[in-house]
Amino acid sequence: MNPVFSTRMLVLMAVGIAVNMALGQIAQAVKLPIFLDALGTMVVAVMAGPLAGLITGVATNLIWGLILSPTAAAFAPVAGVIGLAAGLLARAGMFRGPVQAAISGVVIAVALSLVAVPIRVWLFGGVTGSGADFITAWMLQTGRDLFGATLITVITSNLADKVVTALLAWAILRGLPLRMAGDWPFLRHSRA
Repeated sequence: MNPVFSTRMLVLMAVGIAVNMALGQIAQAVKLPIFLDALGTMVVAVMAGPLAGLITGVATNLIWGLILSPTAAAFAPVAGVIGLAAGLLARAGMFRGPVQAAISGVVIAVALSLVAVPIRVWLFGGVTGSGADFITAWMLQTGRDLFGATLITVITSNLADKVVTALLAWAILRGLPLRMAGDWPFLRHSRA
């Protein structure tokens, strides 16, 4: 009986989790305007498929929530959506070139908003302690309701991040040796 995930895939997922956490912490420490905390998830999703991407994203946020920031654990479903969407988009050939990867980043930002906005509104009152909270506060002052202000905040703060992250994932995967494409079935979809 074959296991659902091979040892090689589990190692890939562990590396993806480590990359997510390391880049996320670096981006926070140097106050980058983007998060970069989903690069490992996207690379895993494109190489190993949507399920592996989903698990990598969820595991990243749960581990992050346990050791660094409890708020991160609440957003584990959002990280799962990122991995799932990236894997499905890769399967559809949307990581074959930089334009498709950028479009994938936009689609992922919109998809994650469907999950992130309710979490931010209902669990945190629209405020999570991130720099993006200033956008929410400003939108509320201009007369928007909390849900609308949070939606605009989530989309604007994630749009650039997910486009940059998708382009970085494409560049990393493009730089892998061609012989690796045969080893990872989902990676073949992004190489045509």
